[in-house]
Amino acid sequence: MMTNASPDAFRRYRTIFISDTHLGTRGARADFLADFLSRVSCDHLYLVGDIVDGWRLRRSWYWDGMHDEVLRLILRHARGGTAVTYIPGNHDEMLRDWLPLGLEVAGIRLAREAVHETADGRRLLVMHGDEFDSVVRYYPFLALLGDAGYTAALVVNRWFNAARRRLGYPYWSFSAWAKQRVKEAVKAIDRFEVALAGEAARRGLDGVVCGHIHHAEMRDIGGTLYLNDGDWVESCTALVEHPDGTLALVDWAAENRFSFFDAPARRGATPSGAEPVREPA
Repeated sequence: MMTNASPDAFRRYRTIFISDTHLGTRGARADFLADFLSRVSCDHLYLVGDIVDGWRLRRSWYWDGMHDEVLRLILRHARGGTAVTYIPGNHDEMLRDWLPLGLEVAGIRLAREAVHETADGRRLLVMHGDEFDSVVRYYPFLALLGDAGYTAALVVNRWFNAARRRLGYPYWSFSAWAKQRVKEAVKAIDRFEVALAGEAARRGLDGVVCGHIHHAEMRDIGGTLYLNDGDWVESCTALVEHPDGTLALVDWAAENRFSFFDAPARRGATPSGAEPVREPA
């Protein structure tokens, strides 16, 4: 389900899962993500892969102040007592080389995957999910070509929506629409979801949390819960767990009625009467 809380309310969650922020690309909505991170607190924060886009940064460097702000806010949560777990994906796979060392950097623990137990006792496998994408796993060259095509689609999407805006129409994601309408893409998404749910079931777990395909979803597949937290490029979504264990998807851009052309007005990080993210003494 999607949450419908007031966009101005400071939100307290038990757990937050985010992925596919693709920092280091022009398509990353670091401004929306920074706004989200400044308005929430949680006990557990899972970064479920593709947080930094190493593929793009190796080809050309792009990094602005808002990207720095996202990292600062993540570190702020970690310093404030939030258990932060970073599970690298295929775009930030360079961090996977460090996994055998069991590193924890500035309070952020690196892990290949994790098992999260919700407040109501459900056990969820947490992984990026690229391991179950046959193109990425067996044909990495094709994956790179696909990444280039996806980037081109985002450029077209930006110009297309600039024209829509001048005509008075709201934002509409061409790339997301195309991905959902192409028959083979829909089949691939379904296969991906079934494969991930099957892996969780094979391990005797109640569900799986993943990212990778930029498609936020909550569904039951043969008695196993499939949860995809979406992305912060085409959309601005996160999976959250409430204190009682209830799971929900948050669509930050839609709830706050942000335009994809304008940065959100930076509201105060802690409104009056709200519990702040605690900084160390």
